[in-house]
Amino acid sequence: MTAEKSMNEHIDRTVKRYSALFALPPHRTLLVELFVACLFSGMLIQMTLHLAQPSGLALGLALGTTFFALTLASDFIIRLSSVKTDPVFNFRRCSALSVYSLLLWIVLIILGTLADFSIPGTWLKFFMLGFCAALTLRLLVFSAASFAGLAKVAFFAALQPVLYVISVIYTLSTVTTFGVNVPLLVFIFLSVLVTITATFVYMFSIDRVGQAVLGVGSFSVLKAFMANWAEDVNAPFERLFERFSQVSEIQVSALLFRDNRKAVKAVMIVPAFHPGPFKNIGSSGLPYMIQNEVENRIKDCVALVPHGLSGHNLDLATQTENQLVLERTLKLTEASDFGTNATPSMPIKRNGASVGCQIINGCALLTLTLAPETMEDLPPELNQMLINEAKNNGFSTAIVVDAHNSINGPFKIDEAIKPLQEAAFASLQKASKLKAADFQIGVARETPKEFGLKEGMGLGGIAVLVVKVGGQTTAYVTIDGNNMITGLREKILAALAEFGISEGEVFTTDTHVVNAVVLNARGYHPVGEAMNHDLLIDYVKRAARSALGNLEPAEAAWATDTVSNVKVIGKQQIAAMSTLLDKAMRKARNMAILVFPLAAVVLAALLLLL
Repeated sequence: MTAEKSMNEHIDRTVKRYSALFALPPHRTLLVELFVACLFSGMLIQMTLHLAQPSGLALGLALGTTFFALTLASDFIIRLSSVKTDPVFNFRRCSALSVYSLLLWIVLIILGTLADFSIPGTWLKFFMLGFCAALTLRLLVFSAASFAGLAKVAFFAALQPVLYVISVIYTLSTVTTFGVNVPLLVFIFLSVLVTITATFVYMFSIDRVGQAVLGVGSFSVLKAFMANWAEDVNAPFERLFERFSQVSEIQVSALLFRDNRKAVKAVMIVPAFHPGPFKNIGSSGLPYMIQNEVENRIKDCVALVPHGLSGHNLDLATQTENQLVLERTLKLTEASDFGTNATPSMPIKRNGASVGCQIINGCALLTLTLAPETMEDLPPELNQMLINEAKNNGFSTAIVVDAHNSINGPFKIDEAIKPLQEAAFASLQKASKLKAADFQIGVARETPKEFGLKEGMGLGGIAVLVVKVGGQTTAYVTIDGNNMITGLREKILAALAEFGISEGEVFTTDTHVVNAVVLNARGYHPVGEAMNHDLLIDYVKRAARSALGNLEPAEAAWATDTVSNVKVIGKQQIAAMSTLLDKAMRKARNMAILVFPLAAVVLAALLLLL
């Protein structure tokens, strides 16, 4: 149990790294900034030449315009050269890098302009130091995000700064008596050498962290991270996960409901894989994939895919594994042993744990929650424990749902298991004494247009399944999201009570497609954190009203399957990935404090001596 908690902490720390990223301005804004920066640098350079006005002003404007044109050309070349291998470097991001590297360069040009008033000619050395600073930044960025080889990375990094230098040297040779002397050449050579050496020492030290922790360089992981963040490209990350994956087995259960016409009307799929680790990687979006495939295969059917009992150790590694589980899951919809009996829902509370139990055709549907306390992933061991207890009470099996519907601070898993187990055992015992009867079902789905991934809502939207046995109506609400803010569940259940729905539970799918989409501290928004509650509840009520409107006699069948030889990311890999990110960032910070100030001291010495 403690291991499960530790794993959640590891993956949460990994996802939160996205909050350290930042969004770029619109491309038009970047181009304006680039043009202004180019003009400003051109004016600074013409000031050092002490030319008569207005010819000096015209030269500065011409230089700035030339810089801008050359930068656009270099960015365009990089974009065309990397379009197939590096989707991260679109024209906008290339422009952003050019802006930031040029701003860094301008700082050195300003210092050179000021120094030139005291020591004429010094500005050119500062200009070359600016070249070194810009080259360092560009080398780091391209090395961190480009999948190209070393030669191509060097070309991308140097292209814009070299064109900038060439245009300045050409201008000097045209309008002044400028000549390249040996000390200047030595200064340029040594400055560039020191810069490249410092940069590669820095990168090499960071890369070694990954080799030590995970067996691959840190920059390989960082490139995969950047490709996924920037362009939703999941293949590089999944190649890493597949390389380190472990083989496991995944249990999937299904409840099918069909009407008097023998048409399947609703399916509840409860998979015991984990929908993670984040965004579109691994099984993050598999709940919706299952829902979508079931509804495409079975006409006029609504599929609900709540969260089973599993943790991040059962994140599927690749899309190939998703297809394997999906195909086996779809076979469960072929179940044929239908029955027409069900019991009323039997809710039990024990020490903060709430468990609902409804027997449907001999299968115990158990719903577990700790709301309003924090509810996170529950371990598969508890799932098997409850299945065994269900059989001990005379039932065929149990399908256990982790409602995953309350988040408010840390999750104390070791303290949660016992009350959940006690409540579930008690509900099974009481349910075994209830008389089964014919039942009715109704089902409906709503897909809110106002809420998307950034607000914490997956593509699956909201589905409501109502089950009526005798005078009791129970509603099972499934929302495609990753957990729910504390208190919202209670609001939803209270709203459903207005329709005479006396029992029920609210589930989230635990989809992780919403993770690493927004740049906040958590890395995602739980359901309700960034949504208008009244609007969300209106959608739930609308779905419930539709479901009640199509209530009709039904029969149910259940099926379970275990998918073997599934590649999952595994405990050790998740821990190693989190550890790698922590250590690499710490190393990067420490080495930056050591390497670059030392390089700056060496460059300053060269400036004074040559």
